[in-house]
Amino acid sequence: MTAHDIIKKPLLSEKSYAGIKDKKYSFVVEKSANKTQIKLAIEEIFGVKVEKVYTANVHGKLKRQGKYEGYTSDYKKAIVQLKKDSKSIEFFDSLS
Repeated sequence: MTAHDIIKKPLLSEKSYAGIKDKKYSFVVEKSANKTQIKLAIEEIFGVKVEKVYTANVHGKLKRQGKYEGYTSDYKKAIVQLKKDSKSIEFFDSLS
């Protein structure tokens, strides 16, 4: 698996915006990826130094459209804490 296969997209929510000033960034990642793989992928793609990685499996929500109902997709979320001396991720700088 390459680094771009592991990191799918940034997770942009109100809670993730609050963590940007503390150098905490949220991403949707491959379900089978572990913390070590996520850390190496972030360091390779963005050129930063990762201190810690937090992960969580998120289950899909029940959604309804009229009489039909179904679940949204499950995904894995990773919150990445960068080191104090590391540069920030440029993509998120414009959002804060």
